[in-house]
Amino acid sequence: MNINWPVLSVVTFLPLFGALLVMLLARGNGPLAKGTARWVAMWTTLVTFAISLVMVWRFDTASPEFQFVEKHPWLGIASYHMGVDGISLPFVILTTALMPICILASWTVIQKRVKEYMIAFLVLETLMIGTFSALDLVLFYLFFEGGLIPMFLIIGVWGGPRRVYASFKFFLYTLLGSVLMLLAIMAMYWDAGTTDIAALLQHGFPLGLQKWAWLAFFASFAVKLPMWPVHTWLPDAHVEAPTAGSVVLAAILLKMGGYGFLRFSLPMFPSASHDFAPLIFTLSVVAIIYTSLVALMQEDVKKLIAYSSVAHMGFVTMGIFALTPQGVAGGIFQMISHGIVSGALFLCVGVVYDRMHTREIVFYGGLVNRMPLFAAVFMVFTLANVGLPGTSGFVGEFLSLIGTFKVNNAVATIATLGVILSAAYALWLYRKMIFGTLKPALAGIKDIGLREILIFTPLVALTILFGVAPKPVLDMSAASVVQLLDNYKHAIAAAPAPERVVTSGAVTKMKRAEMIPVSAAR
Repeated sequence: MNINWPVLSVVTFLPLFGALLVMLLARGNGPLAKGTARWVAMWTTLVTFAISLVMVWRFDTASPEFQFVEKHPWLGIASYHMGVDGISLPFVILTTALMPICILASWTVIQKRVKEYMIAFLVLETLMIGTFSALDLVLFYLFFEGGLIPMFLIIGVWGGPRRVYASFKFFLYTLLGSVLMLLAIMAMYWDAGTTDIAALLQHGFPLGLQKWAWLAFFASFAVKLPMWPVHTWLPDAHVEAPTAGSVVLAAILLKMGGYGFLRFSLPMFPSASHDFAPLIFTLSVVAIIYTSLVALMQEDVKKLIAYSSVAHMGFVTMGIFALTPQGVAGGIFQMISHGIVSGALFLCVGVVYDRMHTREIVFYGGLVNRMPLFAAVFMVFTLANVGLPGTSGFVGEFLSLIGTFKVNNAVATIATLGVILSAAYALWLYRKMIFGTLKPALAGIKDIGLREILIFTPLVALTILFGVAPKPVLDMSAASVVQLLDNYKHAIAAAPAPERVVTSGAVTKMKRAEMIPVSAAR
């Protein structure tokens, strides 16, 4: 259900307008300029979120088509083409909802270069929304790569002692992966004669091009997600980033990799996705088990949560490439849930770090004696991270595992061990920090205040609400997921016989009657 004004462009570029206002209104570095920058950024993100809810209200969940579409001539071969469907809209809303929380979390923590900090976050919001909304490959690539620049600055300028190393590592890893994606985009244009995503979804690429284009896109999305073994930039980036930077990194930027698989790899390269599914399963299982074990050995709270993010993203890729309705829906839901829960966990770390200026686990203990409210909040997100039924973390993992069990029992069984390991490291961390005797150094620590209560209240509510009633998120993406899988199955069935050799896990084994050409079946 479309509306007669460009709501998607307004949501996308309003933060950029807010950044311009910050530049014009917040002059100098005095208290007045800092306060102006904060309030302009806060109101900009709140208004952007409010307008994005208009799209939720007017979105037709029964339609798998792109909605709120805007298309205008732009670069000749590329057009300014924007739109959302049931796969992309949840990520747009996640982005607009978390940005006011990030601004509020930075309110008192960031005291140096406040104006520049707020500008970086507002520019980053525009680029992230644009990535999820772009319906042209060139436009997508510009948004996708543009997000590196403000995040690079956020880590490199406002980060910890090793911020320069972490920011360059983050930049180089993600940029090198994306160079290959750019080459694939060029090859796709030469083959299809267009960079329009809606048209490319209907275009059948030859198998040879599918395979190497799939690998090129995989190089970019695997780093961004990140998948094992190209995940090593993530712990360093998280440890050095300011709290709000870690929230954006874990909650939104990582999801661009999963979104890329759903938007490009599966629908545009179905035969290659079918053939490479065992590779994805292998990497996903290794990520789930290996990074969970590594998390058990961490001494830094942020590093432990960072490694847990890699493990949880393993469930996402496993569910997506199971290519079953439950698996794909579970992967999408898991990304939304992880965005809320992991972002909240990094905010919890920020609470104690702002007070004690250390993230060493051994330094903490007995916090429940001085911070009962914080202990309760931290418990909700810890249990959601474990996947406790009744929290949003359970729904995504459960659906991903159910979807994978349908096609590969061994992979799903091994991945289930990751749920046990996540309980081990998460509950161990909670016990070490919250329970026991209060450490003498923590005698003067204060519980969360009003600003922090405002930050955590919506996150706690969403974590429990989506755990008890996940239907709104699942319904939003249901029609698009069904269309994605239908198109995938038709593409596999219509492919020449050598391309349809069934590998373990991508699709259920075909009966001989299903191996006849589609035209003959009709």
